[in-house]
Amino acid sequence: MSDAPSNEPASRGRSCLAIILAAGEGTRMRSALPKVLHRIAGRTMLAHVLSAVTEAGSNEVAIVVGPGRDDVAAASRAVLPAAVIVTQAERLGTAHAVLAARGSMLAGVDDVVVAFADTPLVTASTIARLRRPLAEGAAMAVLGFEAANPTGYGRLLLEGQRLVAIREERDASDEERRVTLCNAGLMALRGDVALSLLEAIGNTNAKGEYYLTDAVEIAAARGERAVVVTAPEAEVAGVNDRAQLASAEAALQSRLRAAVMAAGVTLVAPETVFLSSDTRIGRDVTVEPNVWFGPGVTVGEGAVIRAFSHIEGAEIGEGAIVGPFARLRPGAVLREGVHIGNFVEVKNAVLGAGVKANHLAYLGDAAIGAGTNVGAGTITCNYDGRAKHRTTIGEGAFIGTNSSLVAPVSIGDRAYVGSGSVITDDVPADALAIGRGRQVVKAGWVTSQKT
Repeated sequence: MSDAPSNEPASRGRSCLAIILAAGEGTRMRSALPKVLHRIAGRTMLAHVLSAVTEAGSNEVAIVVGPGRDDVAAASRAVLPAAVIVTQAERLGTAHAVLAARGSMLAGVDDVVVAFADTPLVTASTIARLRRPLAEGAAMAVLGFEAANPTGYGRLLLEGQRLVAIREERDASDEERRVTLCNAGLMALRGDVALSLLEAIGNTNAKGEYYLTDAVEIAAARGERAVVVTAPEAEVAGVNDRAQLASAEAALQSRLRAAVMAAGVTLVAPETVFLSSDTRIGRDVTVEPNVWFGPGVTVGEGAVIRAFSHIEGAEIGEGAIVGPFARLRPGAVLREGVHIGNFVEVKNAVLGAGVKANHLAYLGDAAIGAGTNVGAGTITCNYDGRAKHRTTIGEGAFIGTNSSLVAPVSIGDRAYVGSGSVITDDVPADALAIGRGRQVVKAGWVTSQKT
């Protein structure tokens, strides 16, 4: 469900360096976790931006982090091992942050894209459009949006089709404040002029900082062309606090739901289904209300995911039925036609084609052969207090209701486990295993207790 860029012939074949600014503290998040590592749709905001710039054609990426932010650096490399990590030792403005990646610019590229790790909804397609004017001769392109309420935003000032300045609200005239075309922050610069423009930015403002936005007026003064590329306001929204994080989550979920439905998936109540950015769902799948997909889930064609199921790190085969009220944890693999019913939990287990576990079971650290039936209340007892152990069940076996399979244990093909058994030893193929206390009936016992 990635937003791969549409055909962009003007940018094709051009090398691109993306510089991601990830040094912000995010104090309004009220969190020990760096702002850019907060997640939407199962992925950090930083990862969303890294995905967008690489899909838009950036073959080099530099990430600017704050001092001591080894956690942000590690998260960056986990997504993009080849990323260059640079540190902005002092907080002296956005241009100063970009120049922390000067070494990467010195290597020479056709385009330089500057993006922000707390603007996670910008798509690869938009970034590709932002690069296009550079191939057509512009020195720089700035991403803008028409603001419903422009208060607080920098205004993009045009002369004809040329961008001549970005004016911060506190510095704007009354006429300029009436402009509704606002700065989204992202910028693309032609590689042969990028470093020169950035190094020409001064710090004569009240804060004594180096503002990336000043590059526009420097370019105009040099006779270079700067242009605006627009995107919807919702796409360029930044995240600075928990409320904005929730808004970004809602916006991305709406986008992801629309994508899976367009691909042939039925969401019975779309607003109640939560997807991760990497969720992959095949055609003719039906997802009932109140289902949560965590990271790493694939669902084969024709499967049914019933209401109130919680799924993460799982592979669900074609025609499988899951739920209602099922939980699939990481490592769960359901082959074609598997039935997992209400209050069944599967973890790190492979269930062969046609396996049925229709209610009230825990299947962890197991391999279950095709066609096996698992009765209600069955538990694979996989943990002995120190280590996890595996249970192996062959094809066509029958596991009776309320059975405890104490791992490590193996049950053969077509074996039958009697209801209520505790199985501690291997069971051969075609055998019956019963492991329970013998029933004792004492006639008249109740009457004797009353006398």
